[in-house]
Amino acid sequence: MKITKLSLYKVPPRWLFLKIETDEGISGWGEPVVEGRAETVKAAVTELSDYIIGRNPNDIEDIWQTLYRGGFYRGGPILMSAISGIEQALWDIKGRYYKIPVYEMLGGKARQKIKVYSWIGGDRPADVAAAAKEKQEQGFQAIKMNASEEMNYIDSFSKIDSVIERVASIREALGKDFGIGIDFHGRIHKTMAKSLVKELEPYRPMFIEEPVLPENNEALREIALHTSCPIATGERMYTRWGFKQLLQDGYVDIIQPDLSHTGGILEGKKIAAMAEAYDVSIAPHCPLGPMTLASSVHLDASTPNFIIQEQSLGIHYNQGMDILDYINNPEVFAYKDGYVSIPDQPGLGIEINEEKVKQAAEVGHDWKNPIWRHADGSIAEW
Repeated sequence: MKITKLSLYKVPPRWLFLKIETDEGISGWGEPVVEGRAETVKAAVTELSDYIIGRNPNDIEDIWQTLYRGGFYRGGPILMSAISGIEQALWDIKGRYYKIPVYEMLGGKARQKIKVYSWIGGDRPADVAAAAKEKQEQGFQAIKMNASEEMNYIDSFSKIDSVIERVASIREALGKDFGIGIDFHGRIHKTMAKSLVKELEPYRPMFIEEPVLPENNEALREIALHTSCPIATGERMYTRWGFKQLLQDGYVDIIQPDLSHTGGILEGKKIAAMAEAYDVSIAPHCPLGPMTLASSVHLDASTPNFIIQEQSLGIHYNQGMDILDYINNPEVFAYKDGYVSIPDQPGLGIEINEEKVKQAAEVGHDWKNPIWRHADGSIAEW
């Protein structure tokens, strides 16, 4: 079996889909994208295609090593997202070729179902108690929300009060056992983060996510001294080498690799195994489309230190098109009591509506991160 063709489709709301075809008529789908840089990743996949055409798609490890080590400059969001989407599609092909789900090739099931959480509140969180209650009524046992809007290095403590009020309203409305993930989104710098994590502690968050930017991970040591809340990070970190120092330092409790950014399914499995050795759990990041979610679920199914999965159905970014709109078997992502079943079909277990994808690609998108500014006009972290 040989790879014969790669096709790329930039589709709403902000995704890039990849189809890889073979000379035996077996195809696979992946999701190589960086949110806000879809066109750049598309160019990277096109550049890498010369290394892929003619290869046996079953040689996933060697193809990955070729794509990663074949360039003198390595890592980073663009290259690793391009490799991630390619790698996902190769696993999809391999599973279909051998007629087994991907998780079976990763060691088989370590659990029988996958716990998931849902997003609420939007970029500037509002009406979170009502939104969380609605998710609870839908069966979810946990949600995630952005902690705040923009926050400067030193800022008004009324902003901290607003965060606490929102979290308190959810805890009061939904009880002590409902999971509340609080995403700092790298918006909150070390000085304010130290105050905020201390104030949040009585409300027992499920985790606090990216309390500082990943390039400032050394600050996690100081933040960890101010709280017993579980600290999570990792969505903007790439490959096992990117996670190595974080795990060695020992100040993170949950890692959140994104399987469309960090290097793909097998790289995620390797990162999860590293984390397990440090008694750290994994909760993959996934505000993206159906291939990324399916890839994550297969990793979750086969990973003993997995705890909970992000998923994007109904997220504020998905206006107009959502993850179920591009697949012919939406039942694969049917959530019940806060869990999703493990796919039992070959490959990634989702059937892409290729006609719908092609129609959506005619529309395309040019999604970009918003640019936020502080009151003095300086750039703020989004």
